[in-house]
Parts: sequence; structure tokens; C-alpha cells
Amino acid sequence: KSPPVIQFRQFRNSDPPHILRLWKSCELGRGAAQQFSIDLFDSLIFAQPYFDRAGMILAFDDNAPVGFVHVGFPPDEDFRNLSKSRGIICAIMVLPAYRRRGIGTALIEQAEKYLQQLGINEIQAGCSHTADPFYHGLYGGTRPSGFLKSNESAEPFCKKLGYEPSIEYMVMQRDLKKRDPISFRLVNLRRRMELVATTEPRHHQWWWHTRFGRLDSVRFLLKKKGDNPPVASISVLGLDHYISSWRERCIGLFDLYVEENERRSGFAQLLILEVIRRMKDEMVTMAEIHIPANQPAVLQLVKSCGFEHIDTGVVYRKILPVSGMENSSNLSTIEFTATEGI
Repeated sequence: KSPPVIQFRQFRNSDPPHILRLWKSCELGRGAAQQFSIDLFDSLIFAQPYFDRAGMILAFDDNAPVGFVHVGFPPDEDFRNLSKSRGIICAIMVLPAYRRRGIGTALIEQAEKYLQQLGINEIQAGCSHTADPFYHGLYGGTRPSGFLKSNESAEPFCKKLGYEPSIEYMVMQRDLKKRDPISFRLVNLRRRMELVATTEPRHHQWWWHTRFGRLDSVRFLLKKKGDNPPVASISVLGLDHYISSWRERCIGLFDLYVEENERRSGFAQLLILEVIRRMKDEMVTMAEIHIPANQPAVLQLVKSCGFEHIDTGVVYRKILPVSGMENSSNLSTIEFTATEGI
């Protein structure tokens, strides 16, 4: 039997059901949500104001979709618009039965060609914090943080194609059924503080609203009792789409902030523990937070709240040679014969 001829083309309006089936069939590991509908997929991906159909490239064997790659872009410094300073490979997947035939490599090559046509030669593989245009609530848990090491094929695939690790995120989880740490310092602080919930984000940025604003979230403020401003705050994201994968009702913690003149006073630890206590009352059984590996002090703080390291997200980077290609590619005409390979 001759090897299949794989065809590539950019996204069409009829593709969301194909892409959802690929997502649920590609064995993406513990970091991929499974319990969600096509409507949510559409809201978080295709309805984004910056979704570019040319940046999502699908691979087909005959008329059957077998994989896709999705490219996005980070925001500018003001978080008001996209920046075409670099490209981000937000997702890459191939059906298990079609792997090791060179299809994944070919998809990445098509993504790189698309970016070169835009004059972009710096590529990031895997989303990083703030540079994460797609897949919030669907991949990574609390937020997309690179490609997770629990997906064992991701790292060798990226390195084989010349992508080098650049940023690591520690994925930390806390079993809320375990007892909270106890100290006299926390007891004394708790007597003087109160926890307030709000739906207002810390920053009203366009970038925040396109991502976390499309999901259920709440922000908790820690303040001294009485009419006082908050000293610390943290946001909580519902992760019910992971229930079928994790067998836990989980929340994600993100955007932890402590006022500069109030740091090293125990407020961050108290805030996290008070939020966890509140979430227990809502029948939540697990909490997750992602910490950059280059922030050991924050990592130690999170560990002091009972969180344990359960996974690592890695962001990769590659610089392409400068290309003079014109933006005239027609992916629907490209064919590729699948053989043994990546």
C-alpha cells in the first residue's frame, strides 16, 4: 500500500468540528481539557478578534483531518493591540495513528513559512504568560504555560526541529482536602484582615478581556478591617472543564499581587490560604497555580501554602533565517507524501 498523500490548507469556517475531534483524539495528556462543547471552543478560539484563518493550518489525508498547527501573536507593550514582533506556535497536534511520518514536521514548516511571509523570524513554541493569545481554559490548566513535560513527545519534537528551551513554569497543585499550615503569625494576621470578592480585574486591559474575560473568574482582595485599601489580591479561575481529566473540581490561581510597601509581611500566604478556605466551602477539591521557575521566592511562598510540583511547562524559541518570500502561498495546493519520520 502506497503511503498517504497529505494535503495542507488554512482554516475554513466548516473546520471547528474537525478541530474539536482532533483535540479529543490526539492524546494531549493531563494538561488538556476534555469536557467542553464546540460552542466554548468557538468562543475561546475562533471568535477572538485577532484570530487569523491563515495562522491555523490543517493536514488532511484524503478528506479526513489528521492534524493542525495554530500560530498566534503576543500583545504590544500597552496590551492594546497585537505585536508582530514574533510568532507563537500555540498548538501542534497529529493523530496518534499518523505520527512519525513527518506530518508534524511538515505542519511546523508551514507555520514557519507563514511567519516568514509576514517578515517574522523569531518564533516561540508554546505560550508564555502574557504571550498567550489562545487556549485559555483548554490547555495547561490555570493558563497555557508552554508545552507540558507530562506530554512526553513535546520536548523531543521541539528540539529535533531546532527549538531550544527558553522559559520554564512550575505547575503547582494543592489538595484542598489536606489541612492548612498553622502558625501564630497567620492567626494574628487573620484577626486584623478581611477577604473581599470582586468581579473587577486588577487591570482593565483589552488583552485581559480577550482571554480571562471569556472565562468564569473572580478576584479576591485582602484588606485590613475597616475602610482600608487592599494590601494584596489574587484571581481565581474555574477549571470545571478538567473534571473529566483530573477527577477533581479544581480552581486556578493567577495574577497574585502584593502592594510593594506591604511585602514580606505574610499577606500573600494569608491571602492564598483564605481563598483556599473559601473555595472549600464551594466544594472545590483542588487548586493550581503556575510559577516561573526563575522566581524562587514566589515558588517557596506557594510551597509554604501546601502546593506541590506536579508538572513543568516549557516554552521553546527559534530564530529563522531572514526570508524574502512574498505572501502569496496557497496552502490548498500543497501536497506531502507521509513517510517515516517526525
